[in-house]
Amino acid sequence: MIVAISSKGRRTLITRAGLDNLWAKVESQRERIPAMYGEVDFRAVPERFTATPGDPTALSGKYDRDRDALLADPDRIEFIRAYTMIGDLTADAYAALMREHGFRALVDMLTRACDEGVENVPEAPPELVAFIRDMERIPDWLDMKLVEEGARIDRNSAANFGPFIIRGAFIATFMNKYAALPMAITGTLSRQTAARRVKDTATFFTTSLLPGALERHGPGFKAAAMVRLMHSMVRANVLRRPKDWDMDVYGIPIPQVDQMPAGLISVFLLSYRMIEEGRHEFTPAERATVELARYRCFLLGLPEELLADTPQGIVDLMNARSGTLLSGYDDATCGELLRATMAADLRPDDSLGARIHETFERAFAKLFFVKSFMGGDKAKAASIGVKLTAGDVALAAAAGLFIYARIRLYALAAHIPGLRGIADRRLIAKLKAQLTSYGHADFTTDAAHYRPSATPVPAE
Repeated sequence: MIVAISSKGRRTLITRAGLDNLWAKVESQRERIPAMYGEVDFRAVPERFTATPGDPTALSGKYDRDRDALLADPDRIEFIRAYTMIGDLTADAYAALMREHGFRALVDMLTRACDEGVENVPEAPPELVAFIRDMERIPDWLDMKLVEEGARIDRNSAANFGPFIIRGAFIATFMNKYAALPMAITGTLSRQTAARRVKDTATFFTTSLLPGALERHGPGFKAAAMVRLMHSMVRANVLRRPKDWDMDVYGIPIPQVDQMPAGLISVFLLSYRMIEEGRHEFTPAERATVELARYRCFLLGLPEELLADTPQGIVDLMNARSGTLLSGYDDATCGELLRATMAADLRPDDSLGARIHETFERAFAKLFFVKSFMGGDKAKAASIGVKLTAGDVALAAAAGLFIYARIRLYALAAHIPGLRGIADRRLIAKLKAQLTSYGHADFTTDAAHYRPSATPVPAE
């Protein structure tokens, strides 16, 4: 078998038998969901995947030094290649019913199943029952007390830092053309649609931090189900559009490995920093935030083999994904998504407070982008549409000081018995206010609004 996780901290072990079982799972998609995968050659290696030394990949900057060690492990390479060709068997099977039921009916039935229990949806097809039962399954490693503690810890940064980083963090999801194309096809190339997707993403992660949110009938559980279905609907719709989706180039739309960065980037950065410091065991607080991230990803459908529980295991798997994803920036896809997101109006209203916040938030997002994706090269950033001015830097610095001070004050209050509960209730209230400002999240995708990838629509 493949052992990629362990509550006792074992290193990832990938065996030949495990790889054979994994490939059998990959191939089973053709028989189990022929409407989506019947014509897919799963053994073909798409252009996006590379194990060739010297090829530029998404593993850049200081992390690139780890690629040689990655390429020296052929079993890990094969492991990641297999998961590059896997969608979400359970949710995909349900999404494949769109032609029979229509996408709105599938959304409505899933909503009722989350709210009332799938046993109370008499018309529920077997695929929906399997979908809900898969999410209700309790993994052996799950400790909900740790998950709740992780959410409590993360509420501080989410409430105080989150509103300033949602735009910049969203950008990270489409700086690679191979991973970004689904968003381009599904119509995220205008200010309005980009704003909606940014808010939907922020809504999911913010919701997951509320007390009890990831319990069976919590709002985070339901949001995870909706996000999971949306991803599967995108796969189903895109795979019906061979003119817009070249399997030989892009492989499976939104494969499992492409969902790792959004859910695990924070614990990856933590793990990498720990290893550089010579630490190999999480502190109790760090362990809580890691378990929150792992369970959130589990609910989103990520296989447990991709949810390592040790610093080295997390780094190994994330580097394996980035180190095999061919680097590629296409202005017609990545550039338009970038510019649309940077120009999107994220204000909940036109009040003075909302306008002031957006001024600082937009400047902060520009600086974050230049530092994180352009290596500090302002000229290069300007060439693709992100102009960072001296005024932006000043505004971002002021916002940074404000954010740091608030986070430190709440962190201090969390260690004072009389203030801990008060501070946490205040953070919960702030998160709920943020959710209200984001508006209702749709978590749906309608193929009628998709755009051909060959003729991108400029940002409005």
